[in-house]
Amino acid sequence: MTLLAPLGILVMTLGTVFLALAGLGLFRMPDTYTRIQAGTKATTLGMLLMLAGAALIAPAWTVKLGLIALFLMFTNPLSSQVLARAAHRAGVPATERTSADALAEDAADMAGGEGAA
Repeated sequence: MTLLAPLGILVMTLGTVFLALAGLGLFRMPDTYTRIQAGTKATTLGMLLMLAGAALIAPAWTVKLGLIALFLMFTNPLSSQVLARAAHRAGVPATERTSADALAEDAADMAGGEGAA
């Protein structure tokens, strides 16, 4: 066991906490859109911490773990955006506490005839 292993275990434990909070957020959040946000942001950070901890424990795997981290950083935000957009287009309502709907405002602006002759 190297000297970095205890630090790696600590970082992985912190990642586990973020993943658990993401799971809790899926049950606690009031609507689809906030659940997507909780499930994406916390799991991205949690997995990045888990991968960083694994890299500290097993330095020989650092390049592979870095590639996995890059893959996660590209796909998690993209997938959450696609899920939220599909939910919005399907008419899934947001919670009453939602103060703005930028996608609906953009659609209204486009339908209003901006740029039409």
